[in-house]
Order: sequence, then structure tokens, then C-alpha cells
Amino acid sequence: MIKAFINELYRIFKDPGVMVIFIVATLAYPLIYKAIYWNEQITNVPVAVVDLSNSEQSREFLHQWNATPDIRLTHTCTSMSEAEQLLREQKVHGIIYFPRDFANQLADPLGQAHISLYCDMSSFLYMKAIYLSCNNVMLESMRNIQIDRYEQMGMDKEFAWSLVQDAPYTETALFSPTGGYGSFLIPAVLMLILHQTLFFGICMLGGTAREENIDQYSIRSLIGRSLAYFLIYFGLAVILLGALPRLFDLPHIGSFWDIVLLIVPYILAIIFFSLCVSVFIRNRESGLVLLISSSLIFLFMAGISWPKEMVPDAWWYIACCIPYTHGAHAFIHINSMGASLATTSTEYIALWILTAAYFLLACGLFYIRKKKLITEN
Repeated sequence: MIKAFINELYRIFKDPGVMVIFIVATLAYPLIYKAIYWNEQITNVPVAVVDLSNSEQSREFLHQWNATPDIRLTHTCTSMSEAEQLLREQKVHGIIYFPRDFANQLADPLGQAHISLYCDMSSFLYMKAIYLSCNNVMLESMRNIQIDRYEQMGMDKEFAWSLVQDAPYTETALFSPTGGYGSFLIPAVLMLILHQTLFFGICMLGGTAREENIDQYSIRSLIGRSLAYFLIYFGLAVILLGALPRLFDLPHIGSFWDIVLLIVPYILAIIFFSLCVSVFIRNRESGLVLLISSSLIFLFMAGISWPKEMVPDAWWYIACCIPYTHGAHAFIHINSMGASLATTSTEYIALWILTAAYFLLACGLFYIRKKKLITEN
């Protein structure tokens, strides 16, 4: 077992491709993702205006909206076709449309005015900046319209204001103070990077051993190799999950030691899961195919970037067999939401169950493979 441990470390550090995956990719990918989402909120998004009403009310609405930091009203169009052309050319990322009867409907005590907002869905951040800022201005305008209508009915202005005044509240953004997409997504991506680089590296090493006819299918070899992978990735995981959130000013309100304890079953579960898959890898390049084809699937099936309720039951059952699913949820609960390890015990226990299950499965697959090699020889 010690010999297998030393030999696997030698194979890892001897193989430049594996070193790039294990060390360089694991540490570089978080920097790339953070660089992409460095500015978590987009400002001054260009928007086109189609104001067929051309009324005092529509101009006041546009004045208030343009005063927000999120958007800039850069183009005034005379028709929707003109505005749509600007949107297709990516000169604007949104269109606001006021119909001709906008002011008349506002003047009618029983009328209901409509405006239309069109957002560029090529980026979630564009849509968020345009939609939320417009919605906030619209809510404020609705209060003023209601007060004006109550005054037209003969009510005192102070009494009219009391009818539309919201309950006092203080807004506090929980778990993602910036409200940005990066703070929400990057913690989950950190866990995926650990999962996929370790998975790919083990598959590469398994494919290389298969090509070179190296006998690595004894139970002692399985344990020794697992210890080699764990030694390397435990340190990398502590850096990624413990240090990088603090370095990048991502949410990190959880206990560092709870994260360390979470890392242990997470890395072990990935190792044994990857060793099970590596038994079926016939060449070095096959691991790359698995990496490319599974990364986005794992991210979506985990129910983080895509709502869990929208994942079909059959896919969710498959996702529960992937270590990343439980590891990502547990890490977000602890790191971003401040939960304790006891609070997220469901995911923590699930990781230990997967560790035991994949270890036993790997032992069985290694035993079968060993018998097959003996028979062939």
C-alpha cells in the first residue's frame, strides 16, 4: 500500500498533463471566473425609448428612470421596428414602450395605463439591471398616481398618503450583500472545479496505466493511490474553499473548521467515484470527453444555478449519486449562509454514505478487473 502511494505520487508529478490539471487548472480557474464576474453589477445599460404618448407623465417616468445608475436612455425612437433594429445590432439592451393612450388612462380615475419593457436576454445581468430599476421607478410612480386620484376624489393629501404608504421596513441582503451573480455562483463553481479536475486527473492516470498495461487493480493499490490523491487535493481544497472566498471578498461567514471537516468526505467521495469510472477508461483522452460532457450537467442537476424544483425527479436521483451535488449544497450552507456542520448534516452524512458506497464499488470493480487480467494472461 505504501509502495502504491509512493508510485502514484511519482506518476502524478512525472506527468505534465496531470500536473496542469491538478495544480494549474485547480488554482487558475477560480481566478478566471472571478475576473469574469469582477463587476457583479452592470451599470449604464443602454436602453431605447419608444414614447408614442409624448406626455408629461411619460417624460417624468423616463427622467426618474434615467436618474438610476443601472441604465442610460441612449436612443429615442419613433417606432418599435426602429428600436428592435437597435436591439438586434446590440446598440441597446432594452426597450421601453409607452402607448398613445398612456396619459389618458392615467387621467381616468378608473383607467389602467400600460407600459411595455423588453429586455435583452443574452445576458442575465442586462435583464436584471433593466427590469429591477424600471420596476422600482414604476412602484414609486404608482404611489404618486394613487395619491393624485385620491385627491381628485376630495380626500386630504395627508390622508391620501396614509392610504398608500407602505409598511416601514429595512432592506437587508442575506447571504449575498452585493446582490451580484458572482457571489451567488462562484462558491458553487469552486466545488465543481475541485470535483472535475480531480475526476479528470484520475481518469487520465487510469487511461495511461491501461495503455501501458500497468497492474493497478489490487485493493492495496486502490487505498495507496487514494491516499496520494487525498494528500494533494486536501491542501488544494483548503486553499480554494478557505482562502479564496476571503481573498476575493465573497461571502464567507461560516466556520473555517466546519469547511475543513466537510472537505474530508467530499474529496474521498470524489476519489472513489473517479476510481470507479477509471476502470472503464481505455485511453488517456477518454477522460477529457467525460470532463467536457459532464461539467455543465453536474452544475445544473445539482439544483444551484438551476432551481432544484425544475429538475425532473429522475435526473435529481442521478444527481444525488454525484458527490458534487451534496458537497456544493453543504459548502454554500456553511460558507455563504453561516450554517454549522450539524445544521447541514443531511448533505454531510450523504457524502460519507457516497464515500463508503463508492469505495465498496471500486473494490468490487478492481477485483473483477484483476481477475480478468489474470484470465487474459
